[in-house]
Amino acid sequence: MSEPQDWRARRWEDTHQRIYETALRLFQEQGFEQVAVGVIASGAGVSVPTFYAHYQSKEHIVMQLPTAHDFAALLAGQPTEFSLHERIRRAVPLWLGQWTPEFREDALARWRIVAATPALRTRAAEFERTSGGVVADALPTAPGEVLRAADAIVVNAYMSAYTAAMLAWADCNGEHKLEELMEESFDALQQR
Repeated sequence: MSEPQDWRARRWEDTHQRIYETALRLFQEQGFEQVAVGVIASGAGVSVPTFYAHYQSKEHIVMQLPTAHDFAALLAGQPTEFSLHERIRRAVPLWLGQWTPEFREDALARWRIVAATPALRTRAAEFERTSGGVVADALPTAPGEVLRAADAIVVNAYMSAYTAAMLAWADCNGEHKLEELMEESFDALQQR
């Protein structure tokens, strides 16, 4: 019984990856704003509805959000006696340390597209607010306790710093280490 399900899952993943690779290639060749969803779908050999079954929008191809599970796993391992600043600063290098060379190369390609597209730079702020909400939701709290407003501000400030570091990394085409750019960006927050 699992054989058909496995086949369907592989087929879905293959289609998902084909759409992704086609879109990135087209964005790199023609520019993000010049590529319509219909062109991506045609290039990937799928229908427009199939594209939307895999991606909410073409922005979601280049700006991918980590899941709450990803953040929860990173933050859960941080000592709760540390300040929120320290827990985030310790979690981000762990997050980046999980990136394989292939994923890092892929992330750089996606962020170069974001950096080269003014509308995506602006849209990145919306994604960072969404990510901030995911991080805030992933913060361990006592039962019945809610996140303090000050903590939500800290999380959003770090998400903004994270985005700034990613854009700086893309702007220098990966010539500077991402971890160093992230550290500089986070240091700027604590100097204020």
